Amino acid sequence: MNPSSTATDPPCPIEPLNNLPLPPLSHFSHLYKSNADGKTIILGIEGSANKCGIGILCYNPLTSTYQTLSNPRKTYVSPKGCGFLPKETSWHHQAHVVALIRAALNEAFPNDTHPQHQLSAIAFTLGPGMGGPLKSCAMAARSLSVLWKLPLIAVNHCIAHIEMGRVATQASDPVVLYVSGGNTQVIAYSDGRYRIFGETIDIAVGNCLDRFARVVGLSNDPSPGYNIELEARKHTNEKPLKFVELPYVVKGMDVSFSGLLTFIEELTRKKNLFVKDGEAKENDEQYTIADLCYSLQETIFAMLIEITERTMAHCGQNSVLIVGGVGCNKRLQDMMADMVVDRGGTLCAMDHRYCIDNGAMIAQAGMFGLQFGSKDMLVKMEDTECRQRFRTDAVEVVWRPKTRGKHA
Repeated sequence: MNPSSTATDPPCPIEPLNNLPLPPLSHFSHLYKSNADGKTIILGIEGSANKCGIGILCYNPLTSTYQTLSNPRKTYVSPKGCGFLPKETSWHHQAHVVALIRAALNEAFPNDTHPQHQLSAIAFTLGPGMGGPLKSCAMAARSLSVLWKLPLIAVNHCIAHIEMGRVATQASDPVVLYVSGGNTQVIAYSDGRYRIFGETIDIAVGNCLDRFARVVGLSNDPSPGYNIELEARKHTNEKPLKFVELPYVVKGMDVSFSGLLTFIEELTRKKNLFVKDGEAKENDEQYTIADLCYSLQETIFAMLIEITERTMAHCGQNSVLIVGGVGCNKRLQDMMADMVVDRGGTLCAMDHRYCIDNGAMIAQAGMFGLQFGSKDMLVKMEDTECRQRFRTDAVEVVWRPKTRGKHA
């Protein structure tokens, strides 16, 4: 295996997903074609936020498996103390998308001088996300579609996270906690769609973490949320951090983070109590950056686990899948595992390769849409205008049986 490879996982079988049987390729021969080896291969383009990613995914009918062939990405890292703005993020994606496409094709087909002939379609993120970055990557997808005469597949970013998670963890019907910089939702499948059972009523969990990281001066490299996690990890049994009680806002099945963020920001302005890095505590009433990061994580994650557990009980499910960039946080995974195990269930979690935005997840959702002839996803050129607001439940999930769960 190439040590610089961006795709190291073995093929994933389709059978454990309990999807509908794959229609014969002949049913959609007017839409797409397999390559000379009979394989269906899709190039996916992701660019809804500060990650620009290209993924190439292959379906092998002989083994009934999906495999990621390559999955490179580039991240726009904004200056310390600043968030990433649409204009600068768009420039970043425009500067890197062509090189990433070349890199993905070279890794997936190292000895092929015309790798585009292996492809069956181009998938891209239609939304939700930031307008400028979405449009930059959609333009690349349209260009490739015209240049290589391949069909376009418009993918809902949220559904892409879910389907990548289902395939990677082999989870057939989990309750999904989707946590990222722009989204916070608890989701379960019912009657042909992914239904949202609970969500944030203001800002997303990742946005809350990122904004607090900027307030206390943490770096954006590799991400502000990860640097908060590192600060919180300083808590050990031998040297426990101080837990600062913060507002805990759960409203039915929904959560709220804006008031909590305002409250903890105010704590950093109390000069007699807040101790900056390098300064020593004078008394037990004072708190450090690490104390606040630890307290913020514990409070936010407890809120998320409460509404996830409530959804599990309501739906009669015993497995949870965590997706989205915040989903690779080890503390969140550990707390969720404790809850799920207590209920006799299973936690399905992933690392940064598939939790964080990537092109392979767009290709995976696009693959399902292509193979099952999704009318929502197989679009004409004039229907490829990006949608910054694009609900998870707005797309019919045609590859799964239209069964009604206990919650329907």
